[in-house]
Amino acid sequence: MNVLPREKQIQVITALVEGCSIRSIERMYDVHRDTVMRLLVRAGDHCMTIMDDLMHHIPAGTYQVDELWCFVAKKDRQLIDGERYNPELGSQYIFVAMDADTKLVPSYRVGKRIPELAYGLMVDLRERIVGKPTIITDGFDPYLEAVEIAFGADVHFAQLIKSVSEARRSVREGYIPATVVRCTKRTISGVPDRRRISTSLIESQNLTLRMSLRRLTRLTNAFSKKLDNLKAAVALHFAFYNFCRVHRTLKMTPAMAAELVPSIWEIEALIP
Repeated sequence: MNVLPREKQIQVITALVEGCSIRSIERMYDVHRDTVMRLLVRAGDHCMTIMDDLMHHIPAGTYQVDELWCFVAKKDRQLIDGERYNPELGSQYIFVAMDADTKLVPSYRVGKRIPELAYGLMVDLRERIVGKPTIITDGFDPYLEAVEIAFGADVHFAQLIKSVSEARRSVREGYIPATVVRCTKRTISGVPDRRRISTSLIESQNLTLRMSLRRLTRLTNAFSKKLDNLKAAVALHFAFYNFCRVHRTLKMTPAMAAELVPSIWEIEALIP
């Protein structure tokens, strides 16, 4: 049980969702990092329950889907033989589905980039929305079967296939990320509006996630040591994003735009 005063708990959780690292929070608020982690896990579990309870009967819209890479404990090239078969170590992916109009994130999954995770995301999304949605994904092949199994013919489905250059390293310029050289729109089923076949909004959401979650910052020494900690941090972020954070273009939270809640939540509501 966490014995931190309630005010201190709110300060710690606020710092976490604003992108502060565990050790910087330890220094700022004089709270031991183990206490910060225990509070994060408790709040993350609570946020999972909130999301599961409230994300239902969402009107069908246009949902963009993408995956975000991160890692737990070690990058893949650092794993030794016995660790390579541990699904909780190495590369992990955050699968995210977002309504392009309300900016709501009703469903996400964390784990390996495997067909089972794509299937789990689509089945979960199907259970939360009503009507015939439009689904836009990247070219990850397992989405083809996952959308068909979850939605059947009750969906407008398209993929945006991107051709990219290879990432490379230069002695003078440092790390040079891959760049998109061509995009191809492909209709899979239904009649999606070709003008809206895009993943730009979900990719912007990926940037928001990386900027708001210290453990996802690229090219730094910040990373998750345990998969459960990563899942808790992601749950806390999306609950804060959906219910507490006012979206700049909407002038309200995504949950308010989707008419799931009537007002902006205080961050204290995310702490059990």
